[in-house]
Amino acid sequence: MATTKKSAAKNGKGNARANGRKYSDIFYAVEDEVAWVTINRPRVLNAFREQTLDELTHALRSTREDPSIACAVITGAGEKAFSAGGDFHAMKRLTWTTAAMWNDRMLGLAMAIRGVPIPVIAMVNGWCVGGGHELALWCDLVIASENAVLGQTGARVGACPTVGATQYLPRIIGERLAREMIFCARRFGAKEAVEIGLINKCVPASELRKETLAWCETIKGHSPQTLRMTKKSLNFESDLLYASWQHGMELLAHVWGSEESLEGMNAFLEGRKPDFQKFRMRSKRELEEYLAGCVADLNAPPSMRRKAR
Repeated sequence: MATTKKSAAKNGKGNARANGRKYSDIFYAVEDEVAWVTINRPRVLNAFREQTLDELTHALRSTREDPSIACAVITGAGEKAFSAGGDFHAMKRLTWTTAAMWNDRMLGLAMAIRGVPIPVIAMVNGWCVGGGHELALWCDLVIASENAVLGQTGARVGACPTVGATQYLPRIIGERLAREMIFCARRFGAKEAVEIGLINKCVPASELRKETLAWCETIKGHSPQTLRMTKKSLNFESDLLYASWQHGMELLAHVWGSEESLEGMNAFLEGRKPDFQKFRMRSKRELEEYLAGCVADLNAPPSMRRKAR
């Protein structure tokens, strides 16, 4: 059974354990039949690394072992961020060879959130961008404080939001706005996010926990059987997108370790603007050389090439 730590749920502090496992990157607590899962890496805006993803997945799956839990809440420690997504110091180490070490963890966490038979609420305060926004997309409900900022920043940093964003955003906010959000790295404040249907509710920061608890109390008063059945039914159509997830993760595997992704992440860490145009210009030169070779008959055996005039 999950261990209850009221201080962890309320203040983001405590010895976080679930089913005998002690966590280093998250806090986990069960209070009044609500599981609280808090990413505890505020120094990096609650960006996650491999260990964080493992712990989040384990904590959420552990809720299956306590049927008294009515719902789960995922949030970030501190006042600045829900999650800024993947920690670049972790992602910079990835390559096509090691990509599965990251991608499978992302998929595992998403499936844990969607697979548990209870509603999972994202309680968002501050930055919720990149993979952190995909984390919120995987949740059943999203409530945010007025200072929250939600967006997909992959195009700015050479990453690829194909583990939820490309699948779910068109369904949630429409195809056109989804493409703008991804291609232009457009971000939304919480109030606008409610207006476009990206999140459910926006409240003052001081009221965020109170309003989240109100949702939890409502859910606690409802039939767990109905919640389980309707969540499964609501997920039916989007579950058919699993093939797209697999496709997206393979695309992402080829992004990790590429020159463009490293340029984007290094630029962010160094506080400078990335130079992606150099890759376009290099590609242009390569294409010009290729076309010139066709004109020069370089695509034929040497003995069959036209002699230069």
